[in-house]
Amino acid sequence: MAENATYDHPSSVSEAPYSDLKAFHPVKRGSWQAVDASQWNDWKWQLRHRIQNLSDLQQHGMSLSQEEQLGAQLADTKLALGITPYFFNLIDREDPHCPIRRQIIPRVEETLTHPSEMSDPCGEDSHSPVPGLVHRYPDRVLFLVTDRCAAYCRYCTRSRLVSNASGYGFQPDYQRQIAYIRNHPEIRDVLLSGGDPLLLSDEKLEMLLSEIRAIPHVEFLRIGSRIPIFLPQRITPELCRMLAKFHPLFISVHANHPRELTLEVKEAMGRMANAGIPLGNQSVLLKGVNDSVPTMKALIHKLLMCRVRPYYLYQCDLIQGSAHLRTSVRRGLEIMEGLRGHTTGYAIPQYVIDAPGGGGKVPINPDYILSHDSEKITIRNFEGKTFDYPEHDDLKGFDPDSKTSRSRDVSMSVSLGD
Repeated sequence: MAENATYDHPSSVSEAPYSDLKAFHPVKRGSWQAVDASQWNDWKWQLRHRIQNLSDLQQHGMSLSQEEQLGAQLADTKLALGITPYFFNLIDREDPHCPIRRQIIPRVEETLTHPSEMSDPCGEDSHSPVPGLVHRYPDRVLFLVTDRCAAYCRYCTRSRLVSNASGYGFQPDYQRQIAYIRNHPEIRDVLLSGGDPLLLSDEKLEMLLSEIRAIPHVEFLRIGSRIPIFLPQRITPELCRMLAKFHPLFISVHANHPRELTLEVKEAMGRMANAGIPLGNQSVLLKGVNDSVPTMKALIHKLLMCRVRPYYLYQCDLIQGSAHLRTSVRRGLEIMEGLRGHTTGYAIPQYVIDAPGGGGKVPINPDYILSHDSEKITIRNFEGKTFDYPEHDDLKGFDPDSKTSRSRDVSMSVSLGD
């Protein structure tokens, strides 16, 4: 399909050819055809007209399975249902396996809890010295600014907190959060997250960034946001000009499937990149969404075309009620094996598990090291070929200026792997 093609209800990913997955499509207004373009492109209008309950889903043409109907009825007991009209129009109304639909439409399986699952799988609450601030790593903190999002991902790590459906009662205290950062000179990196920081007004966000930037030991500011994907209308030229005042400022976005990268999203990313903001993407590996090499490859290639560096691929956290969306770690490793060496190095994210209970991000990689001892390390490449590399051992006994230096006769052996 051509880049300027349009669609209202994209076909199921399992049927979509790779070339179609990589195309950038604008999103039509669907059942909001009568809405004026100025309203449709107003991010505040999009928020006011979100899909928020079963009746809204049915009114806008969703053919729901029994599991989805029950999930929508129970959604507000755990995590609110919320979908912007823009993002809703990426959903296939008829296909229950639609990868966009699986991420955003509640299902009754969310009420089931596996014994390994937790309400706070990353142990954030136990690393929170003041409300709304998580200090888990030595030199950086997570600054939670709100419990609201433009739309609610059903696998959300902070579903205990986000939307307040469970009665968590999150109340950020900006002054206490900022005072903690000011009083801890080891903190050089502050990540604003939530909820979604870009839901704040330009004025409130500028106030927060100004106060944090004024702390001498804070070198680096980051914002984590799914707004550019759920609500690209929010990424206005005015917002980008304001954010550009606070460099070095990085933004991590969150796209899981190539269909989420529409023409509107590409343009929004371009506005941020043109403002000098480096962009990275964090994906979550999800069953039936992006758990195949062709889909992941299309996603990471489109991200690069949006000027976004694939950053992390997360194994889905052990959040309560998420078992139906989780894949095996084995599958994640297979996907990484299918990317490394088979596409651009810049396109390959780091596959990580956020260690349950607060252990932090742990990199997970296929086994490229076959053996390692005091003499050499044996490694394999993406083709299955094996190579020996001499162990350095600080070149003990080697003096390049001495004719009598003891040098090793090192040869590289190459053989074909299985």
